[in-house]
Amino acid sequence: MKREHIIELFCRLRDLDPHPTTELTYRTPFELLIAVMLSAQATDVSVNKATRALFPLANTPQALLDLGEENLKRYIGTIGLFNAKAKNVIATCRILLEQHGGAVPRSREALEALPGVGRKTANVVLNTAFGEPTIAVDTHIFRVANRTGLACGKTVRSVEDKLLKAVPEEFRQHAHHWLILHGRYVCKARKPVCPDCVINDLCAYKDKTEPGLL
Repeated sequence: MKREHIIELFCRLRDLDPHPTTELTYRTPFELLIAVMLSAQATDVSVNKATRALFPLANTPQALLDLGEENLKRYIGTIGLFNAKAKNVIATCRILLEQHGGAVPRSREALEALPGVGRKTANVVLNTAFGEPTIAVDTHIFRVANRTGLACGKTVRSVEDKLLKAVPEEFRQHAHHWLILHGRYVCKARKPVCPDCVINDLCAYKDKTEPGLL
């Protein structure tokens, strides 16, 4: 995609939503970290439902450690892979207390060293909690980047690297949220809503849906 088209793409997405953010409910960097860890292969809605009950009771590393792994499972049992996630959350809380004074580190290396935290989760925390211009590539962003021609790649990392090069600096802070929301509600996997897409004319997708065919 040409640079002038990339600029126009993000200008349009910005006009629709000037201040985008995650749909996960959180108040602190720690709550965000836990919510993102729980969101792997799960919907934001299911995570928010669980944390709505969990966080008023335990929203610090020490409080979650005190709650314990088995009790934590009772709160997140409706979320996919909850057994493994509970184990990772408790292990992460212990490391945060022992190595970081109970605070969420602002270092990618330190974040990725936490159990259950990969590059995508680290990117989300760095971007949303700390304002770093990172781009966390999930399935939605991977799809949008390839379909539109914005950043084509066969792997998540290759798409991330290309996006970081392609997205102008003025848009980089919010690019992650604009793209993920566009993929979630407009550029859907099975039936993209192309007729109502604000960037339809800039998009290189060959199989665009037409009015009346949705």
